[in-house]
Amino acid sequence: MSGAVVVVGSINADETLPVGRWPQPGETALLTGPIRAGLGGKGANQAVAAALAGAHVSFVGAIGTDAAAATVRDALRGHGIDVHGIRSAPTGTGRAIIVVDPGGENLILVDPGANAAFTVDDVRAASARVRAADVVLAQGEIPAVVVDALATLCREVGTRFVLNLAPPIPVAPETLATADPLIVNEIEAAQVGLDPAGPGVGPARSLVVTLGAAGVELRTPAGATRLPARVVDVVDTTGAGDAFAGSLGAGLADGLDLEAAARFAVDASAFAVTRAGASSSYGRRDEIVAVFDGLDR
Repeated sequence: MSGAVVVVGSINADETLPVGRWPQPGETALLTGPIRAGLGGKGANQAVAAALAGAHVSFVGAIGTDAAAATVRDALRGHGIDVHGIRSAPTGTGRAIIVVDPGGENLILVDPGANAAFTVDDVRAASARVRAADVVLAQGEIPAVVVDALATLCREVGTRFVLNLAPPIPVAPETLATADPLIVNEIEAAQVGLDPAGPGVGPARSLVVTLGAAGVELRTPAGATRLPARVVDVVDTTGAGDAFAGSLGAGLADGLDLEAAARFAVDASAFAVTRAGASSSYGRRDEIVAVFDGLDR
């Protein structure tokens, strides 16, 4: 894949804490292993996934002025991602605390930090990058007004806008109508008023509903298609949805249709859950193909 993807979104410094079981309220619990630090944030995760899938990726976002800022910027740069669109804001870099149990399920607490300082002016400053891109990919971890401005810019310049509305934020109806596709899981779909089991694409041009172990449902004006998930041994589900979204964006940017792009994205997310961490668990396109190519779904 070699399309151009611009990711506009969040960057966090992650800390992952392994536990033997979920603590009860008021309980003190010991970790079952060392704390792992790494790159995170839905925007950064999706940018890494798209880059590993072979896309040419530019990132637009905000980091703080603390020690974590250089670490996360260098981590993105290490994946070959263009970081010239990242602005420093006079605050802390976004942070996430991720608690993971032995079954791979997680609980995530996020301090938005500089992600909340991202502005419409930052979108305007990125207009040339957006115009040159094949796909622009955004998420719900930046202010809704910024996502609305980005969708408007994509409509004006004719760039495909992919929106992973996670977490759900109150974007304008015009923003949802621009999304091609809108990516949500079952919970997020219900939170924005969509029936995960219902027909149609809702307010968007196309819709992708991720269903965890049940796979993915794709909806376009032509109809619906269900893609089953891969059966794998799950280690950590952190960032699996981002692996899917970033890989999907890369496929669309390379000219694949929605179903073909989603098939690869399902494999990318399945690969990710077999390893620990968020973006650190993602595989290169050749690694993913080597594992799943030729296997029945």
